[in-house]
Amino acid sequence: MRLAKVIGTVVATRKEESLTGFKLLVIDELDPRDMRPINNRLVAVDTLGAGEGDVVLWTHGGAARVISEEHRKAPLDVAIVGIIDSVTVLP
Repeated sequence: MRLAKVIGTVVATRKEESLTGFKLLVIDELDPRDMRPINNRLVAVDTLGAGEGDVVLWTHGGAARVISEEHRKAPLDVAIVGIIDSVTVLP
């Protein structure tokens, strides 16, 4: 799992049927040490209701498809699995 900031949305009038009803968000991966973007932008399926400006926890690959039964058949590669309140990194 990794951290990212939601920086936008994706609107797709036509998409794979199994993705119908899922919100798609553009996320920018963050370095957890200083919370700065590391130039890795992705499109993620939002499973929790995140919005622009939120810092989120995301996962990718096979882990993105096992979030719930309804996601298992969808062609997911990146999914938001948490909305972060704070991050503390110990020295």
